Amino acid sequence: MAIEVSDGEAASRLSGAADAPEFDRDLTDDAFLGGALTLLQMRSGYRAGLDAVMLAAGVAPAGDGALRVLDVGAGVGTAGLCVARRLPMAEVALMEREPELAELAARNIERNDLGRRVRAMAGSVGAAVADLRALGLQDESFSHVIANPPYYDVSAGTLAPDRLKAGAHAMDGDGLERWARFMARMARPLGVTLVVHRADALPQLLQAFGQRFGALTILPLHPRAGEPASRVLMRGVKGSRAPLRILPGFVLHGEGNAFTPEAQEILRNGGPLLPLMGK
Repeated sequence: MAIEVSDGEAASRLSGAADAPEFDRDLTDDAFLGGALTLLQMRSGYRAGLDAVMLAAGVAPAGDGALRVLDVGAGVGTAGLCVARRLPMAEVALMEREPELAELAARNIERNDLGRRVRAMAGSVGAAVADLRALGLQDESFSHVIANPPYYDVSAGTLAPDRLKAGAHAMDGDGLERWARFMARMARPLGVTLVVHRADALPQLLQAFGQRFGALTILPLHPRAGEPASRVLMRGVKGSRAPLRILPGFVLHGEGNAFTPEAQEILRNGGPLLPLMGK
């Protein structure tokens, strides 16, 4: 599942990119959504891919037409920028703890001409209220709060030698609780939270988010038909009392390593998960 969703054309762009002012040999220039979005990423270390694009596909316009999205732990901005490219009415804030990645997110905003609707900031879920307000983050001000949190517990094993990759992959044992608390603070009443995570972390997800969001909807993501889900996409609504739903699984690959037509529609064409996830 750690598959990068970049198009073949990205490699050809890189061959001539060294003369561009913004190019850095430690970066790659990767295409997402069939080339509709191009992102600079670190050549080594953590690299965003399929999970972030699937997360973005779960965002749908709010009933009143307002669509203010906060991407928590945004990295170089992959999920939030996919939302902005897919939905021209969306206003998106990208919040990333690591200043280096927040700076790359800012560069990605500008190079995709999304500066009128997207902004990047360096900040963390543990920041003081005053610091969050200084960043322009107000409680209960977002219709959607989305996240692709670190997937592993720092106590569970050896961290990656790359500092940014280690921070993106692992957090301490109560990390999900802190992320859920922060996301609930930022979501407006009846606002939506969307999280993508490992399938085996579902019990922790339910514990952390279930006490703060209702109408929890779980979409298992299967690498191939007949294989166990390796990821889950979870959606919740702040203040809802609707019961939990577990949806039929979404299959990503068919024969070989080719994406299924349904996955292609999302990953290459920017299609929505709305028919599955609901409004």
